[in-house]
Amino acid sequence: MEAFLRDFTAAQSSRGPYRRATAAELAAAEAGFAAFFDRAPHDLGELGFSVDGDRLVHQEPGSERAWGLYAIDRSAPPALVVEVPHASSDLRTELLGLALHREVPGAVLAVGGAHRRREDPAHDTGTVFHVVTTLLARRGLPQVQLHGFNDTTLATADVVLSAGAAEAGDAARRAADRFEAAGFRVCRAWAEPCRGLAGTTNVQSRAAGDTPFLHVELNRTARETRRDDVVRALVEADLRKP
Repeated sequence: MEAFLRDFTAAQSSRGPYRRATAAELAAAEAGFAAFFDRAPHDLGELGFSVDGDRLVHQEPGSERAWGLYAIDRSAPPALVVEVPHASSDLRTELLGLALHREVPGAVLAVGGAHRRREDPAHDTGTVFHVVTTLLARRGLPQVQLHGFNDTTLATADVVLSAGAAEAGDAARRAADRFEAAGFRVCRAWAEPCRGLAGTTNVQSRAAGDTPFLHVELNRTARETRRDDVVRALVEADLRKP
């Protein structure tokens, strides 16, 4: 899966083929993914997705319908959505997402399918990524969304945590404590300014309602050299709890 995900991300280009889904296609995607998660018959193939068993759905390589990759761990009931909207721009976030997905039984992994210059699902409600993650939020699954920033953007922090446009709750505070205990410098966006890295315009956080949503910004050093520590902190924070 790691090699497949690396290839999936590497194929994304700022000049690659892409078109927005129509309203009808978004509605079909919502119905199709709801059925897929419930192990019911679905028509996701008609939307240009390849479906590998009952665990993985991904776009066809090179397709203009670059609408993402979605994987579910079936070892337990669905428990957490791990979101990677900008895999080819926020480097290594897809590997962090996969590692976290593997550590949490019942986790769902959602990875954006196009380069950020072609599609920005964290700020666009008209995407399949948004449809899928919102569907799961309505089912009560907490969400953690992974992003990256340059070390020089906020030199005083390794990690910026927030609830995006929502109010930070206990899950965000637990995550901050776990990161700090692991030796990361943490900027808590609900308590201090974090150089515009708080995700306050994030559309998934706005759509989450009462479902916990954690927006995680990681500097380049953390993503490159401390991936295991990042995943451990998020696992120990147990975002599945309120």
